[in-house]
Amino acid sequence: MMRAFYLLLIVATLFACQPASETPLYKADNYTIYKDKVVQGDYIAQVQSPTHITSDYQSPANATFPNFIEFKFAINGKDNELPIGINHTFLLEANDEGKIILPTLSFGERHANEVTATPTGSIEPNTPLLIKVDASQIIKSMDDLGYYETYNGQKIYKEDYNGIYIAGNLAPLGWDFDNLNGRSDRRLKDDNGDGIFEITLSLNPYNPDDFTAKEWVLKNDVSSYPQFSSSTPLVDALYTMALDETEMNIENDGTFRTGEEWPGVWTRDVSYSILLSYAFTNTEVAKTSLMRKVKNDRIIQDTGTGGAWPVSSDRTTWTLAAWEIYKVTGDQQWLETIYKIVKNSVEDDLQTLKDERSNLLKGESSFLDWRKQTYPVWMNGVDIFESRCLGTNAVHTQTYAILAEMAALMGDDASMYQHESQELQAAINNELWLEEKGYYAQYLYGRNNLMLSPRSEALGEAFTVLFDIADVSRAKQVVANTPVVDYGVPCIYPQIPEIPPYHNNGIWPFVQAYWNWACAKADNASAVEQGLAAMHRAAALFLTNKENMVAENGDFRDTEVNSNRQLWSVAGYLSSVYRVFAGMQFELDGLYFKPFVPEAYGQQMNLTNFKYRNAILDITIKGNGSVIKSFTIDGKKAEPMVDKSLSGHHVIEIQLENPQQLSVEKTAVPNEFSLKTPRVSANSNKLNWDAIEGATSYEVYNNGELVTSTPNTDFIAEENGFYQELTVKAISDNNESFVSNVIAIIPGSSMVIDAAGFGSKGKIKANGYSGKGYIELSKEHNTSVTAKVRVKKAGIYLFKARYSNGSGPDNTDNKCAIRTLFVNGDKAGVMVMPQRGKDEWSNWGYTNLIKVRLKKGVNKLNLQFMDYNQNMNGEVNTALLDELSIIPMQ
Repeated sequence: MMRAFYLLLIVATLFACQPASETPLYKADNYTIYKDKVVQGDYIAQVQSPTHITSDYQSPANATFPNFIEFKFAINGKDNELPIGINHTFLLEANDEGKIILPTLSFGERHANEVTATPTGSIEPNTPLLIKVDASQIIKSMDDLGYYETYNGQKIYKEDYNGIYIAGNLAPLGWDFDNLNGRSDRRLKDDNGDGIFEITLSLNPYNPDDFTAKEWVLKNDVSSYPQFSSSTPLVDALYTMALDETEMNIENDGTFRTGEEWPGVWTRDVSYSILLSYAFTNTEVAKTSLMRKVKNDRIIQDTGTGGAWPVSSDRTTWTLAAWEIYKVTGDQQWLETIYKIVKNSVEDDLQTLKDERSNLLKGESSFLDWRKQTYPVWMNGVDIFESRCLGTNAVHTQTYAILAEMAALMGDDASMYQHESQELQAAINNELWLEEKGYYAQYLYGRNNLMLSPRSEALGEAFTVLFDIADVSRAKQVVANTPVVDYGVPCIYPQIPEIPPYHNNGIWPFVQAYWNWACAKADNASAVEQGLAAMHRAAALFLTNKENMVAENGDFRDTEVNSNRQLWSVAGYLSSVYRVFAGMQFELDGLYFKPFVPEAYGQQMNLTNFKYRNAILDITIKGNGSVIKSFTIDGKKAEPMVDKSLSGHHVIEIQLENPQQLSVEKTAVPNEFSLKTPRVSANSNKLNWDAIEGATSYEVYNNGELVTSTPNTDFIAEENGFYQELTVKAISDNNESFVSNVIAIIPGSSMVIDAAGFGSKGKIKANGYSGKGYIELSKEHNTSVTAKVRVKKAGIYLFKARYSNGSGPDNTDNKCAIRTLFVNGDKAGVMVMPQRGKDEWSNWGYTNLIKVRLKKGVNKLNLQFMDYNQNMNGEVNTALLDELSIIPMQ
């Protein structure tokens, strides 16, 4: 009896001496991470065991729901009712029946009772709201004229009309015009045909099923995976939860699904996931998934603006994953398979995407492919194609370096790809580095004369470190200076005003994972601790690895789209163990280790049953820091790596130096928003724009060069007989906006050539063309179109074409039309014609500008469909061509 008492006393004393829950791993402004729990306000996530976590977290989204609403109607789901930034606004009040009924509005007209943004109360969950709009003038105009003309002069033709939709600021509405068309829950109806369209919405939608579960308990057998244990129960349990969710994401056909809400394999999602973790934990599933994203021996760009590739151009993320699998396995057959695929894809990319002026690659930001979420609202698919983005260019830089290594292994000449990689690396450093910020710019954007966006772009910043694009000095600056908010590293910073959270004002755990990996590589302990805490908080409180969360408050509810067990978020959490704590790096000759263990995480970590080629490794990491004091294999001293030839079961022990290596302090910054972007209109050469709240002045740029800074909201440009591009930026003491929409001054000496006589009209019917007609460009019709143009003076000119493409919506699908322009027999550039709206063949726009050199006299212009002009659809590559423009540039 006495012996039992003493044993109980000893156990009690031990627990008293180990206040695991009282000593924080990390303390942020709004939450605290302990060894066995996460506390945020009144909410607690508690580790019960390595296979069981509980959480009482509830999203605060329904608690305070403002009674101020802003909304717009949208023909065909587009932002075309009122000028950008001008909305219908009301203070909402329920009637005695608990319903809200607004007065009937007239399309394109603001109501007399509209108010400013001063919420005075809160709306109860699931409150019905009835909205009506008189759109009879739209129907009458279409019946009488065949079209309706919007406030900005755009003609929407009757045959293109497919409904009136609504967008707004309060859930269930959102401002996502890109995905509005076709949504039955956002489409107004006119059931009696009187021209009055209406919709009833349920404001402040509440569904108990939308919230997180109260507990996570291991459901799947994960014993075949590497097993992790440490003195931090929180990490042990979250690691096991990530293994559990990995199993949930494996389909019956042996591929990874993208998330609970997203069936199927998506190229960039699965590729980034494989690079983080799955190349070595689920190698065969990774292989099968990657091969699902191949067509005609080329990588598939499955999503992106205006018809996918080449507007979106980050499909070579596939290369990063495929190469990682080869480094892990050494599978020669796999190398031979992927080499051909990568080589074909890269050669098409170089023909289509490379900008010879800057050596940067064109196309949308990698993964940030929701247009207005990270680009100014005036940019369309053509403009986005012309942007030169940090993350996308970093991926291409690494892809070319990888292809060079593949070529060498295959016995081919690697010099071309080595050169392309080195040239692109230099271009990123020359064109995108911001010395005054200490990190790289988000992108170059505009039309012909591009300007830098000084926002940070977290995934791209991480890649510059991980892919050695930044030298050691710059890498340390990038990690120290890229803004991080309390809940983690936001996709971009500062945020864009009036755009709902998703990529904008959003934190994505997989981006956080790459950021953490980069912070560890740069030896910034403070940044690593903050990044790991951000990962732990979200996974523990939500009891799943969510797709994203709001940067403002860390909540998952109010982003535009979200999913549980999002594949790359799950892989991202696993990478905390593999890439950060264990510091694993796979190379051709073996597996290297450079652990990074912050002091708060205890003195020992164990990773057992780790399979590498023909070896099974049990790895113990002792101590803290990032400097290896000793490394042994089976008790024998060795270099910190495992040779690829090692086989059998082995025990590795890594002893780290204590204490933790010091580095630059990384502190969170407030989540800030940039100034609104000016909207510029022009009457000939006179510019006017709206005043921007908070702006103290406006910078006016001509052809990318600053010409004046003024407190006024107008400017008169001097005409000089050549093409000019004018843009305006709002400025304050410590903030700025995007540059405005581009105002082009087209000289009178420009030539416009009617395309009607250059080929067959085809079967597609359209209105709104400018000359005698149009011709159809497809894989069957007018695959080569020739025009002759006479100029009085040799020099540099700009070429563009007026086109329409109704093959699909303007935000997705895969039917971007592509052609190559030849001038006097020489390739001048690639012309892209992104989709502009499904079946909207009367919706006309302009292609990208191509700089051409013309000789005096007659010049031959030829538009050809080349092999590398194949889009991701393969079958449909169609556009209508209305006219060609030749504009003198100098």
